[in-house]
Amino acid sequence: MAPALAHALGHRPRECTGRAAGGQHRARRRPADRALAARQPHTAPLAERGPDAAPRARAEPRTRGPRRACGQFGLDRRHRPRRPRGAGRDGGRPPHRPAAGWRPRRLGRGLATPGRRSAGPAADKPDAVRRAACAPFHAAAVVLLRQAQAALAGAGPGRRDGVAVNAPRLIEREVPPRTAWALEQAGVAPLLARLLAARGVREAAELDDSLAQLLPPSGLKGLPEAATLLADSLQRGERIVIVADYDCDGATACAVMLRGLRLLGAQPGHLGYVVPDRAVHGYGLTPTIVDLALEQQPALLVTVDNGIASLAGVAHARAHGLKVLVTDHHLPAVLDGAVVVPEADAIVNPNQPGCGFASKSLAGVGVAFYVLMGLRAELRARGAFAEVPRLDGLLDLVALGTVADVVKLDANNRRLVAQGLKRMRAGRAQPGVMALFSAAKRDASKAQGFDLGFALGPRINAAGRLADMTLGIETLTTDDPERALALATQLDTINRERRDIEAGMREMAEARLDGLIEALAGALPPAVALFDADFHEGVVGIVASRIKDRVHRPTFVFARGADGHLKGSGRSIPGFHLRDALDLVSKREPDLLAKFGGHAMAAGATLAVDDVNRFAMALARVADEWLNEQDLTRTLRHDGALPPEAATPDTARLLDGQVWGQGFEPPVFCDRFELISQRLVGEKHLKLRLRQAGRLVDAIWFNHIEMLPERATLAYRLSLDEWQGQQRVQYVIEAAQV
Repeated sequence: MAPALAHALGHRPRECTGRAAGGQHRARRRPADRALAARQPHTAPLAERGPDAAPRARAEPRTRGPRRACGQFGLDRRHRPRRPRGAGRDGGRPPHRPAAGWRPRRLGRGLATPGRRSAGPAADKPDAVRRAACAPFHAAAVVLLRQAQAALAGAGPGRRDGVAVNAPRLIEREVPPRTAWALEQAGVAPLLARLLAARGVREAAELDDSLAQLLPPSGLKGLPEAATLLADSLQRGERIVIVADYDCDGATACAVMLRGLRLLGAQPGHLGYVVPDRAVHGYGLTPTIVDLALEQQPALLVTVDNGIASLAGVAHARAHGLKVLVTDHHLPAVLDGAVVVPEADAIVNPNQPGCGFASKSLAGVGVAFYVLMGLRAELRARGAFAEVPRLDGLLDLVALGTVADVVKLDANNRRLVAQGLKRMRAGRAQPGVMALFSAAKRDASKAQGFDLGFALGPRINAAGRLADMTLGIETLTTDDPERALALATQLDTINRERRDIEAGMREMAEARLDGLIEALAGALPPAVALFDADFHEGVVGIVASRIKDRVHRPTFVFARGADGHLKGSGRSIPGFHLRDALDLVSKREPDLLAKFGGHAMAAGATLAVDDVNRFAMALARVADEWLNEQDLTRTLRHDGALPPEAATPDTARLLDGQVWGQGFEPPVFCDRFELISQRLVGEKHLKLRLRQAGRLVDAIWFNHIEMLPERATLAYRLSLDEWQGQQRVQYVIEAAQV
């Protein structure tokens, strides 16, 4: 094996340094020395201790940098220049570190055994055994990488020594002036009118978030048949079993369906649910899950957030005499170039062929809510109610699942989320939701979409990643506040373990990525696929997302599953439909993918152990064909400069009161600043003091440790920081151009 590739693909990660501006890839050699002052006692406000400790921090988690001492880093201090790559303190090459001498830093409890790796099926093997087990994959990678090196080397910006690669390009959003003026005339604040117009809002009526403005359920194909099926089962007293998914969308959809069916007349003893174990059963309504459901003796199976591609599972259920209702939002399966759907009794899915529903971005929990609205209408037509039940009490769950699943927040989804947030702020959410706020140390009276996506959602998801999603569903369905708090506390503990495992996996994945780039002579490939025998199956999706954010490339991360196959989770970038790419890969390599599915931006795939490098090359070829250099350059769209007089707590509160999220991004402003001081806080966050036009303002850059020059162009979000009862404006930095 060539020395460079042996180093790249082996298990001795190089020491790492921080990220380039905006979280993108840079050469990862640790400087020989940092002129950091002596560590000072840490007495910073909560907002300086990192996003997990700050009740109101509004930072999106990104790639974690190395741990360094906390201390002041003054701009007036002269710093030692970096030594050339590979140079030791005496100018020569540094001594070789044995592979077994490295250990991931922050690993879950019970996972960091001395002399062993951290997590995954190879956790109980010494390093030498583990390297030997992976040697065949590395040898194959050498051949494949050499074959593709010439083609991939020109596929976009690459790495150069000490220079950031694929740094974000800052682009100001266009604001239609007539639209902004019309919104102002309708009573919208001028700044907010400009922000909304830049995001496609055309008239003030779109800002009406009342329930009356929701799209009518009648537009969903299959809803009348589903409502009839459910109404018949309820009136006959038949047992109904919900088949859930193991993520937050699936858990909230299951809770909505169980609570909604009870509201509409189902007896609690006639309802049940099953949820797959990620490591044992895999995804969706499989025949094995049908067999588990049969133990509850149901007459009707109802899938939530899954089922549209479960051809075998639905057929197995029908063969056992069960009726099947599929509610889902994923794309259907494609066989031999044709879209196929399972032969269920009814299917409700806005993305199924022939469905004209205007909102194609409903989450699984949103589809479940619409099915309940259709069922209520059917029962009302049958005269089943003396008083029609209200379903708006379920909207806090709908909001949580919608935001956590990162679906596009179109106008209809924004209304669903807005209604759910109102219930949370008023203290009228489900006991489990309120308990999750408490466990996450967040204030429900000031709930925002950020809280759902980065505090509550991850705690529910952690159950499906490391334990059993039954814990998450029970948290959301219990009516006992004390039990809800106890369950939420367990979820918080599991989430802390998840973060530890993720940190170790991310370090290993980044080392693999650095090796891959070095093997390709500094080029970033157009798509990335990573595997290590120690990767944990439950965390591959999160790590794929972090790597994607760093290099702005479609990314898959694989771990060995309980059945011996590799289970991978992928995340994509705009312009690259990941599920369609997998479909093309399956056509070109018919025996490569055991199964696959997903969305445009997220997908999953199962491979044989020997096929990971073959998959990496097949995916890279598709990406090379579909993506150009502009697609492969990360862009950060901003809203221009924030007028100095607008940088007030009132403006921050105005913006916090809106619904922002995927496809309706929160405002990011951009301007030139003079840096007065900067220092590290919490060992991995950069705390800044900025001056602009004679005005001083505080700022923080979460998960970033690289110091900035005296003047820089900064892209930032406006944040309302609270400390000891005082509110002040703080900028949360997203990217920098120096």
